[in-house]
Amino acid sequence: MAFAYVTLVTNADFALGARALVRSLTLSGTQAEIVVMHTGGVTESALAPLAALGARLVPVDLLDTSPAFNAAHDRATLHGKVPFTKGNKPAFHTPLDNFAKLRLWQLPYDRVVFLDADTLVLRNCDKLFAYPEFCAAPNVYEGLADFRRMNSGVFTARPDPATFAAMMAALDTPGAFWPRTDQSFLQAFFPDWHGLPVFYNMLQYVWFAMPDLWHWPDIHVLHFQYEKPWQADHPKAAQLAPLIALWQAYAGDGPIPDTATLPGPA
Repeated sequence: MAFAYVTLVTNADFALGARALVRSLTLSGTQAEIVVMHTGGVTESALAPLAALGARLVPVDLLDTSPAFNAAHDRATLHGKVPFTKGNKPAFHTPLDNFAKLRLWQLPYDRVVFLDADTLVLRNCDKLFAYPEFCAAPNVYEGLADFRRMNSGVFTARPDPATFAAMMAALDTPGAFWPRTDQSFLQAFFPDWHGLPVFYNMLQYVWFAMPDLWHWPDIHVLHFQYEKPWQADHPKAAQLAPLIALWQAYAGDGPIPDTATLPGPA
């Protein structure tokens, strides 16, 4: 069977994130392929570091959605209707592009683990390839109420053209509006989604909002939701300094600290 970790890159900023992710996957000792789907918004120079690390680059088009759908999910329109109140999305965040991750169901693999480009793999996650479709961790970073919602930054999938066709039939219907783009859609498309432990998609805000949940030895995937660790104007840089320093270690070429030796939240 053919297994792959897959991420999506839609601009040069997310290519920066993907380089750290790809390096983290390589250092985890995975035996699976590492695939970077990329849209036309990414230059060859931005993709070159990913190829140099051994990632397979797969060009993909944005979904062929209707003008009405595109207008409803434009950044200004979407953020105006459902603003992010807990954190800030950087200027290079383009919500409509998120739907292109559905293209992974067209890839020639039997099983896939998808990872957003703003994640790091801190421990080998290959056992997730044995998990069913569709598995994702809850969107937990503030309180217990978050457990009812999933986060699409990490999930398991079984590529299949029939699934992709069914998704396209359900996605762009008259009046369709997915307030958190692919995340809202995937939760609706897979209403009986299987829950992964939060340690497979540990959201960075847990560090200061739910510190009792943070335990370095358990964390397999760290997800920098909202602000990104490579932002020059990061508004929470002081609060998240230890996590940003860890990302910078992966983004470079030097040694990686043993997370078991890292301090926990203050």
